[in-house]
Amino acid sequence: MPYRSTFWLLVIILYSCQPEQPALSDADWPSYLGGKDVNHYSPLKQVDTANVNELEQVWIYHSGDADAEGRSQIQCNPLVIDGILYGTSAKLKLLALDAATGEELWRFDPFGGQYDQYGLGVNRGVAYWEEGKDKRILFTAGSFLYAVDARTGKLIPSFGKDGKVSLHEGLGRDVDGLFLVSNTPGIVYQDLLILGTRVSESVGPVPGHVRAYNIRTGDIAWAFHTIPHPGEEGYDTWPPDAWQRSGGANAWSGMSLDEERGVVYIPTGSASFDFYGGDRHGQNLFANCVLALDAATGKRLWHFQTVHHDLWDRDLPAPPNLVTVTHDGKKRDAVAQITKSGYVFLLDRETGQPLFEVEERPVPPSTLDGEQAWPTQPIPLKPPPFARQSITEAGLPRRSKEAYDYAHLIWSNTREAQPFVPPSEEAAFLFPGFDGGGEWGGAAVDPEGTLYVNSSEMPWLLQMEKYQVLAGGSMAERGRQIFQSTCIACHGAGLEGNELYGNIPSLIGLKERMQKPQFVELLKKGRGLMPSFAVLSENEVNALSAYLLHTEEAAVENGEEESWPYPYTFKGYNRFKAPDGYPAIAPPWGQLTAIDLNEGAIKWQIPLGAHPELTELGLPPTGTENYGGPVVTAGGLLFIAATMDEKIRAFDKRTGRQLWEAPLPAAGFATPATYTVNGKQYIVVAAGGGKLGLKSGDAYVAFALKN
Repeated sequence: MPYRSTFWLLVIILYSCQPEQPALSDADWPSYLGGKDVNHYSPLKQVDTANVNELEQVWIYHSGDADAEGRSQIQCNPLVIDGILYGTSAKLKLLALDAATGEELWRFDPFGGQYDQYGLGVNRGVAYWEEGKDKRILFTAGSFLYAVDARTGKLIPSFGKDGKVSLHEGLGRDVDGLFLVSNTPGIVYQDLLILGTRVSESVGPVPGHVRAYNIRTGDIAWAFHTIPHPGEEGYDTWPPDAWQRSGGANAWSGMSLDEERGVVYIPTGSASFDFYGGDRHGQNLFANCVLALDAATGKRLWHFQTVHHDLWDRDLPAPPNLVTVTHDGKKRDAVAQITKSGYVFLLDRETGQPLFEVEERPVPPSTLDGEQAWPTQPIPLKPPPFARQSITEAGLPRRSKEAYDYAHLIWSNTREAQPFVPPSEEAAFLFPGFDGGGEWGGAAVDPEGTLYVNSSEMPWLLQMEKYQVLAGGSMAERGRQIFQSTCIACHGAGLEGNELYGNIPSLIGLKERMQKPQFVELLKKGRGLMPSFAVLSENEVNALSAYLLHTEEAAVENGEEESWPYPYTFKGYNRFKAPDGYPAIAPPWGQLTAIDLNEGAIKWQIPLGAHPELTELGLPPTGTENYGGPVVTAGGLLFIAATMDEKIRAFDKRTGRQLWEAPLPAAGFATPATYTVNGKQYIVVAAGGGKLGLKSGDAYVAFALKN
């Protein structure tokens, strides 16, 4: 007996000295944004507040396909399962890497090397499903959903047609040639992949149905109509024929899943056209909603609309967090939804009722012909907004007289930045801007009920212009008018492009770089971030060619079809920047905020990021615009990249104090992931750059503690 007691005592002592070995689910990053609750949370704690300063880069993987002109991005939050990292490259190749070394195991190219002809947009992640030895990666590229064998990187031929399904199918109307992609991964429930889409919010409206695909076959199992059909709930919040002709109200930003309840929670975006709704009078359910659907059937359980009759492109930008909070002394399961406006709506998970009061606040009427703005908008009274809501004179920049004088001149001649002032022919500030406030990186939540969210503090200018059909005039003049209705928002009134909004190229001198056949093909198919404009008639394509390529064109005899059906056009995405290139407001220009969801109060708020050249002049950190979300861990840490200064940082989640930072080869406009392999914890982030005028990258970078 003494011998046995000594033996087991030694075993206990030896075991207690070993590093903590988490369960497989803890070791992995198994679903987009960490888990199906999308809380960006990991229970790992090998890296903590005491040793995080010892992190170092342990591997870097280069895919080799960054765009030399700075127009490609990697926004992917990768999965890590059983020691294998699954992610996508700048040209939407699906990658499998050894998560401990960064060694490539396989890659799958959905475009067969023809990305420049067929590639569309970005990809923010992939989904994983397994049953026995059948292990599949479900991901989208362009307008197709693919099923790929997770072991080999080969298409699964029994899925859809030879391994892929067209997203254009199953929408109940002909949308061939129109812009339709899915840049955020769907969520897996049993043998279903529930998937949303990104569609054009201006030209060629496409309905934003949410669809569930059978993972084995690729067949559509159910569809939910976000623009209701006759007889469906919400049909009376639109004109009677809206279900046949309106578009948008789509779920482009992802979704979360309560597997125990069998409920999927889906955020939706605005209806098209974004900035004029004279053809869609009404509240417009289920645009701008948090939707709770039965995951097995698609049946609506409840909804909560965050913007009525949206005229500001206030899409819900990220999946809602599924949280448990202490409210009025009781534990409550809830849904926390961040918004571009800088609000957080905290809703009961079973009923959709707000846990904190939401006030329906009167807002100004529209001055545009035919428009009927909704008279009130919902404003949560708690928590307070995590981004500023207005620009005052005191909030103008003081860094130089030139910056102040310029900002004051524009500010004094522009409609004030107040929430929900309808668009008009007079320029107005939208603050927070079109990209938020909150954005697609989403928020992290820890088990204590603290939500961590990063935000940009950038005002944008919103202005509309009357659209009048030309009576006569040259084809080039007609082309200029078509450009104003379809292209000006991205490429600018002077054709100069927009480096800050997705590095959109200049069209000045396009005739030197492109012949008409290439131009026609580009309009038909789209390329990169540019959607298809197949909706344009032959006359309209010829007119654009005359304007942009200076070709000699004559109108064809098939009639003059008008693809632009609205009485107004949008004058473009214009940031409010001073002549020195920085925001024309006082800092901070980007923030990181911790919000106590139990109390509905802000715990701390700090600037996120810095412009080194301003820091060298003695200015305190200003924060920067940022894209990509945070990760929070049981080690007391918050990891985030996202900033323009091309760094990844770690903060003490309790105080917001920065504890560590490291440079990246390009800006990390993506949400990191953390995982363990063989007991060692890693933090990995995609460094793809390619936004805000920054260079593109092609890398995944991993950090771990020094050996």
